[in-house]
Amino acid sequence: MTPTARERRSGRSLLLLRSVWVVLAAIVLALNAAGLPLLYTKYKSVCTSAACAHSHQIVRLTPEGVRALRDFDLSPGFYGAYVGVVAPMVAALTFAIVAGVIFWHRSEDRIALFGAFALLLFGGAAFNSDVSEAAAAAYPALWFPGHLLEYAGQVAYTIFFYVFPDGRFVPRWARWLVLVWAMLLVPDVFFPHTPLNLLDGPLFFGLIGGAVLAQVYRYRRVSTPVHRQQTKWMVFGTVVAGAGLVGTGTLGNYVPAIEQSGPLGQMIGTTLFEGFVLLIPLSIGVAIVRSGLYEIDIIINRTLVYGSLTAMLAALYFGGVATLQAILEALTGQEELPQIAIVASTLVIAALFNPLRRRVQDFIDRSFYRRKYDAAKTLETFSAKLRDETDLDSLNRELLSVVRDTMQPEHISLWLRPEVVRRDE
Repeated sequence: MTPTARERRSGRSLLLLRSVWVVLAAIVLALNAAGLPLLYTKYKSVCTSAACAHSHQIVRLTPEGVRALRDFDLSPGFYGAYVGVVAPMVAALTFAIVAGVIFWHRSEDRIALFGAFALLLFGGAAFNSDVSEAAAAAYPALWFPGHLLEYAGQVAYTIFFYVFPDGRFVPRWARWLVLVWAMLLVPDVFFPHTPLNLLDGPLFFGLIGGAVLAQVYRYRRVSTPVHRQQTKWMVFGTVVAGAGLVGTGTLGNYVPAIEQSGPLGQMIGTTLFEGFVLLIPLSIGVAIVRSGLYEIDIIINRTLVYGSLTAMLAALYFGGVATLQAILEALTGQEELPQIAIVASTLVIAALFNPLRRRVQDFIDRSFYRRKYDAAKTLETFSAKLRDETDLDSLNRELLSVVRDTMQPEHISLWLRPEVVRRDE
């Protein structure tokens, strides 16, 4: 990112903002340090009341859960340490480290500095609200500072997605959506168990949709090529994270074995959930600090190809296994699928991998990268003609056509050096 003079901060204002960021980082990390031991004690203890079975979607241990852990030679202390200390600490540190890298390299750029504030507050206070609540339960004086930091993190993180990458609200109506969001967050954060909490259902998704529309409008109408590159990085991380979260939630809701796995399933679910969420700050960090070093279009292309290919092969595999099982059960009366059927399904998938990959690659190139796809096809056709064509005039016309189709210049002409006949004296 190369901010203009208008987008830069310098002098005393920059020094003041840097000092505020350092102080906030110390406060957020101290709040997490105070709450993590209390959260560990909470989640390693056995819950015998139905009222405390869940807390912010983190499963409390029950006597049945303790027995399930012991079947895997795991203790309640291990469970408490993982979901109450390791997972929130990794999340907070990831957000803080990304914010620190942005702060260290780009703090003179106003949107980068604002992003460092947003990531620090959201990751350390809003995303880890369980930690601040545990600290507030033991130390009531920390209730208001913890919730104030949570509120600031939620608002700053939302504003960042509306103003990235140039620091302006585009279109202008976006600022009113942010204002509505900030007002609705007050009861959501400070009075969560009252009827005033309205951030549920359609209203929540409407505000999220507003951010998406604002980014689409900015990308198509306002963004420079550099800003578009940065937007692609952020959108890529957010979309992959969203798809992963939806997939994880779907599996958890519709696969009974996962729901019945108890605390072990909770640890796996927590790992997947935080892993996908942490893709967002990582992509933001790359977008701000290193977006020019990596070709995001290639990464998006490969993700689309291999993501689609994996989904198709998985559907073919499980569909084939289910079909074979139904056929063999009807013919032989056996409910268990013979080993040879599984091997046959695997061999079919292996044989389909390369042809299917080429078809998926071709489809994605034609659908999403039409200009590059047409240019590549044009060059491929020209290379074939170049090997067989002997007429110089025809080659000249073909060369001009290739340059016009691939480079699309405003004007094109071809000059050939005249042949010089050397005479021996």
